[in-house]
Amino acid sequence: MSETLNALLRKGERALQSDDTLVALLQFEMAHAIEPLPGLKSKLAYCLAKERRQYQQAMNLCREALQAEPVNPDHYYQLSRIYMVAGQKRKAIKSLRKGLKFKRYQPIIDELSRLGARKAPVFSSLPREHIFNRSVGILLTKLGSR
Repeated sequence: MSETLNALLRKGERALQSDDTLVALLQFEMAHAIEPLPGLKSKLAYCLAKERRQYQQAMNLCREALQAEPVNPDHYYQLSRIYMVAGQKRKAIKSLRKGLKFKRYQPIIDELSRLGARKAPVFSSLPREHIFNRSVGILLTKLGSR
């Protein structure tokens, strides 16, 4: 990789860590123009969703990164962040859980605990809000078997 690309990636990473997604977006766009790396695509996708509200384009970009590196948990983490910005919490949690299947990744674990991820419903064929799922779930929790 060129020095320019490395510098842009470092600046973008620092900006993303400090939650300055606008600066990160600009850095990642310039880096993406030089070389469209999969790790770069997923982070750029999150910045696009957060700053420009281009959810569909962001999801497509993140899915491209997932196709290139399907076992990288960071792509699932970034995809879940896109889903959260788009207001799709269930899909975000599903993406986080899928990413954890490949590797223990601390940002995913932190995000799941922050979101307060629930256990799977007792009767998966029924909606979570169904009275049977709610009643049996409460009963099993009180009995300590859940």
